[in-house]
Parts: sequence; structure tokens; C-alpha cells
Amino acid sequence: MSEELSVHVDDHVGVVEVHRPPDNHFSLDVLTELADTVERLVADGVRALVLCSEGKNFCAGVDFASGGVGDSPVHTLSAIYGQGLRLYSLPVPVIAAVQGAAVGGGLGLACSADFRVASPGTRFHANFGRLGLHQGFGLSVSLPRIVGAQKAADMLYTARRVPGEEAYAIGLADLLVEDGAVREAALEYAHRIAASAPLAVRSMKATMRAGLLAELPAALEREIVEQTRLLATKDSEAGVAASLARVDPVFTGE
Repeated sequence: MSEELSVHVDDHVGVVEVHRPPDNHFSLDVLTELADTVERLVADGVRALVLCSEGKNFCAGVDFASGGVGDSPVHTLSAIYGQGLRLYSLPVPVIAAVQGAAVGGGLGLACSADFRVASPGTRFHANFGRLGLHQGFGLSVSLPRIVGAQKAADMLYTARRVPGEEAYAIGLADLLVEDGAVREAALEYAHRIAASAPLAVRSMKATMRAGLLAELPAALEREIVEQTRLLATKDSEAGVAASLARVDPVFTGE
């Protein structure tokens, strides 16, 4: 296992931590290792999983400062979202311990989990509109299922940050705890789930997720097409440059 990921098992709960602080941007390699690791834990008999990360923020998505999706966005996005589909498809419940920001693809990663634990300092940010891009990582179907179509549209169209209290109010966060207590609360929640009959919980999750998993492949394909098309626009170039420079973008519709 690489130094960017660590694992420990606490009774029947697997805890997987990403180590790419402070923002925990993901790469294809990290997501692949993450999917391999959690699938192995499931095969070894864990009954629930906690997904967490080291540093200030849960995950800031793709690292555009390091080249983003590179010169072959279709190939890269297809590979990344293929790993994302593996995470959505896990047969046991996953609890994301979301400290700081979950941005862009990081929001998608958080929404691939069954539950999210947040604090007042947490920020959920569908920032795609500020990058001149379509949403990705399955958010086209996962986010509306979590918060409803209207709230999802608001988050996506405005690209505004949703703080922990509001996230809890709209159902994006399932638990709201004090700052600094997110991981502990996620682990406690996972243990409550793990105390239930494991075969029954797996059966329940399969039923509860059937609709989402049926919709995801087509949604991911559409996201790849739209993101690839928009990456070639001047608006996307301006949005990414502004994000890296930490200034407001100016879009021209080109």
C-alpha cells in the first residue's frame, strides 16, 4: 500500500484514510488504490466503512494545478469515474467523515458514501460552474437523490458553498457534530450499523441503491461527454485559471 492511503480495522468497521494533506486532491492512482482497498476489506468481512482524510479538507477533487485531467480528458475522466462507480457499488454502508471542504469531485466522493458526517466548519461546494464545467463523479444523479432536485440545481447553478449547518438542514449531512469530532462520530455511527445483522444490511443496501446504480453508468457517460466538450471552451480556461489564482472568473460564453 502506498503512503497516500492507510487502513485499520476496528472490530467490524474498516477505516480508510487518504493522506494527501492539506486538500487531499485525488488522482486516478489514489482512487484506484482506494477502490481496491475497500473492496478487499469488504471481502475480508467488514460490515461498514469509514472514509476519512488527513489535513484541513476532506477532498478538493482533481488537482488542476498539477495538470487536471491532462491531454486526454475522455480517457482520464472515464478511468476516474470508473473507479468512482466501484465506490458507489460497494455492498456495505460507507460513512464519509467530512472535515473542512468537499469540493467538486471531492463532493462527488462524499456523495458516493451512504452517509456524511459534518460539522459547522464543513463546506460542501459544487464549484463546477465557477470552472466553466459540467458536474461529474455521478453528481448528476447522486446529489438530487440526497437533497432533492431543487436544492441540487441551486448548488450546481450557483456554485455556492453550503456550510455544515445548512447541509444538515437539507439532508446533505446526516449528522452534525462539533468541529474536530467528525471522525469520532463517523466511527461511532459505523459501529451502530455494524451491530446489525450483516447479511440483512447488505440486502437492504442492495435494495436501497438499486435505482441509483441503474442510473449511474449513463449519467457518468453524459458527464464525461459534457465535461470534455466544455474543457475546450474559453470559459473553462478562464474558470480554471481564476481558481488557481484565487480570483473571481470573468466568463464570456465562449
